[in-house]
Amino acid sequence: MSVDFDKAMDEIQASIIEDARKVYSERVIERWLSPTHMGEMEKPQGYGKVKGPCGDTVKVFLDIHNDKIIDAQFITDGCMTTIAAGSMACELAIGKNIKDAFKISKEVILKNLDGLPEESTHCALLASNTLKEALTDYLTSKDEIWRRLYKKQ
Repeated sequence: MSVDFDKAMDEIQASIIEDARKVYSERVIERWLSPTHMGEMEKPQGYGKVKGPCGDTVKVFLDIHNDKIIDAQFITDGCMTTIAAGSMACELAIGKNIKDAFKISKEVILKNLDGLPEESTHCALLASNTLKEALTDYLTSKDEIWRRLYKKQ
């Protein structure tokens, strides 16, 4: 019985992936099935959380040293295209300085995913906006630290 169930599940999964390949690029499929940079950070220097118009939520966590992004992680309750876009946003951010990371737009994410169907492009915007929210959080926190230090003098 268990072998039959496992076989049926494998067939269903293969069918879903086959159907997805008719609509999505291989880059989207790769990041959906094996998303990179998925997870939470315990003490991020930057954190953003945005809920998209479709109801998906993305959280981005940034590890930043000397204004350079060392690591980026994300989690989402969203669909496959939100997963792919979040993964790509984090991948593109790592190694960049803050100024360049702010340039990671919906269009940049779409280009690096080899596109998304029109009805899914909002997922790239959601990932971009969440990354920018995390970057803004970092800059706001950094500014607050400098203000506190300045007041002490």
